[in-house]
Amino acid sequence: MTCEVDIQLEDGLQCAITEEEITSICGKVLEEEGVRRFCDVSVSVVTDERMQELNLEWRGQDRPTDVISLECERPDDPLLAEGEPCQLGDIVIAPSYIATQAQGFGTTEADETRLLLVHGMLHLLGYDHVEDEEAEVMEAREDELLSLMRTDRDLGGVVLTRHKGEDAP
Repeated sequence: MTCEVDIQLEDGLQCAITEEEITSICGKVLEEEGVRRFCDVSVSVVTDERMQELNLEWRGQDRPTDVISLECERPDDPLLAEGEPCQLGDIVIAPSYIATQAQGFGTTEADETRLLLVHGMLHLLGYDHVEDEEAEVMEAREDELLSLMRTDRDLGGVVLTRHKGEDAP
């Protein structure tokens, strides 16, 4: 395993996928991205209200959202001593928002959560989607990773897909 994942569930919330799968997804993204350094990742599951507070604080948007990634260190940072773990960062997800979004996209909460974890991990590794060219690269990588994970996990025919565009209504 290339990482340790600290999972925090706020106010007794539940996530649509297991803690084991969250850890597996984070590890698989690091492995497939060629990260050799051991990384620590935090995944927090929060209410829509808390997500709105974080979205306002970190992104200047006064509304809830599905996922926010807060990068700490990069695995290739030359200032990290050899063998020193990388504090990769935090991924925050809002299951209620994700449930509504999944309905709008016609997918399941679990599939949407998987997608957003991959998306969040890629952000922590430096991917972005502000510019069209960046978005194309990031979305293509999400598709590749989701396809690998679908094969690896034999999800019984569940199709994991990435969504283009804005959040669902």
